[in-house]
Amino acid sequence: MVTLSVRSVSDQVALAEIELCGELMIAASAAIGERLSADRIDEVLNVRVITERTTVPRQG
Repeated sequence: MVTLSVRSVSDQVALAEIELCGELMIAASAAIGERLSADRIDEVLNVRVITERTTVPRQG
């Protein structure tokens, strides 16, 4: 008998990690050269790097 359970949060996290690894493998197999650049990895993983720093004015 097979018991079906409700997906837990850890299952969802694991599935998301598996999907990201798959995306990286696809990008790596399509890449020219031996390695993916850090910029290409960020692009595949949909990571945005914020370079501007926001300053908050001091209240005096």
